[in-house]
Amino acid sequence: MNKKRGLILGGVILAIVAAALLVVFVILPNLGGKVKSESAPVYSFDDPDWWDHAVFYEIFVRSYYDSNGDGIGDFNGITQKLDYLNDGDPNTSTDLGVNALWLMPIYPSPSYHGYDVTDYRGVNPDYGTMADFQNLVKEAHKRGIHVILDFVINHTSDQNPWFISAQDPTSSYRDWYIWSDTDLGYLGPWGETVWHPASSGGFYYGIFTAQMPDLNYRNQAVTDEIDSIAKYWLTYVGVDGFRVDGARHLIEDGETQANTPETLTWFKNFRDQFKTWKPTAMSVGEVWDASYNSVKYIQDGSFDLVFDFDLASAILSGVNMGSASAINGHIVAENETFKGEGMATFLTNHDMERVINQLKDDPVKAGHAATVLLTMPGTPFIYYGEEIGMQGKKPDEQLRTPMQWSAELNGGFTSGSPWEYLAIGYKTANVAVESEDPASLLSLYRKLIQIRLQHTAFMDGEYIKVTTSAPALYASLSRSQDELMLTVINLKGAEIAAPRLTFFGTDLEGSYTITPLLTLDESGQEIQIANSSFTLSSTIPAGYNQIYLLTPKK
Repeated sequence: MNKKRGLILGGVILAIVAAALLVVFVILPNLGGKVKSESAPVYSFDDPDWWDHAVFYEIFVRSYYDSNGDGIGDFNGITQKLDYLNDGDPNTSTDLGVNALWLMPIYPSPSYHGYDVTDYRGVNPDYGTMADFQNLVKEAHKRGIHVILDFVINHTSDQNPWFISAQDPTSSYRDWYIWSDTDLGYLGPWGETVWHPASSGGFYYGIFTAQMPDLNYRNQAVTDEIDSIAKYWLTYVGVDGFRVDGARHLIEDGETQANTPETLTWFKNFRDQFKTWKPTAMSVGEVWDASYNSVKYIQDGSFDLVFDFDLASAILSGVNMGSASAINGHIVAENETFKGEGMATFLTNHDMERVINQLKDDPVKAGHAATVLLTMPGTPFIYYGEEIGMQGKKPDEQLRTPMQWSAELNGGFTSGSPWEYLAIGYKTANVAVESEDPASLLSLYRKLIQIRLQHTAFMDGEYIKVTTSAPALYASLSRSQDELMLTVINLKGAEIAAPRLTFFGTDLEGSYTITPLLTLDESGQEIQIANSSFTLSSTIPAGYNQIYLLTPKK
């Protein structure tokens, strides 16, 4: 009798456990209003192609956070702010959630920006020590954040010891640069002077400025040294890859000063080489050119990613015009050009007028652009401060002003005098203020990044262009094997009643429950997809952003 009672009791316990598992793993993940943030994220730090599942964040170290009061941002400052970027817990919502950092040049340099390097194996003393930097990398890795460096190898500083030695025609470094006895006369791609007089006589080539002489990659010794430097940073220091500056100009062929066959071949060999040292290392190329040129660097294996400048312009232009077709038409075209591989997407970078300025100081439009960026194909890059609506116009220093942490004096960036004045508007556009406002641009970025990194449809899925009955209503479907997501953005300042949405393809026919993920205050809706179209029964408010999870009804 006791044995029988024990068997019954055991059966009851097993049933309770099974029911609990059903609730945890089946029912809860499908309840309305819940992002899949309580399950494991889609990405993994150890993923061999981790950059395909990354959201990058570009940082100008000098402007991010000053830890010692000298007015200059530093490595320890970034380390102190890592929990703002990603606290290592995918279930929290108080961090930004990015999982990769691109640091603008950190090497010793005579300039404030660092794009003219004097020592490729050192760090800028303004930013701290090598030990400080390695600690930053270690702490970033603890939180699941990869770190890549700006690799400025097209040219050096004219104060680099290599170039100083090269002034002597008998020096072994002479052939590390490009020389001519006479001024060859032709200009560069922007109409700039490229042949500069040397103090020792003759002329040297520098495509950007006289202070940045180009290296000569037809000399194998230069390639060998750059390979050695890359190996040092990847294997000894421990970084995870490189953003290569000015990549299309690496090797010139006379007056052909961009995208030469020799340039593509060099980068393919370089990528093949560094993958042997660190297979999980990556490279992203700054090929500031039309996509039909930049995609060649992906097609032949020269880079893992290249930046899509055409698409960045199209997104901001489309948002400004309130034209949905201008945006998703370009997304489809660019995705087809890249064949779904190697597309690094972004809105602006350190050389461009900031997003909020291009969008006429309209934070609603900035939210639209962010929603497009973080729900479309590719690997997105965010420029620091974009998430809070930082302002900035040329000159370049004004594009790279200190990060705005609070409304305090100097924006909470430093306890001293900042190296550069803060941008206007910092007392309202800052992390502290926007963190308290669930409707702020920062709050939107946090939600968007969390949703992207936890849904396969956005990172690995197919992008499906959707046309709508209202020209100002942007919509797209993102589909993976397991998920179907709908993004909806009202680009105009007027509400849209019950829009009709149409797409190409008939394999999604059926009834769906749609669950809002960005804002959770909507009542549940159902849609019926028939003949590749469906209607949203609700009215879409002006300036509205939403992401829906579509669940097939059984």
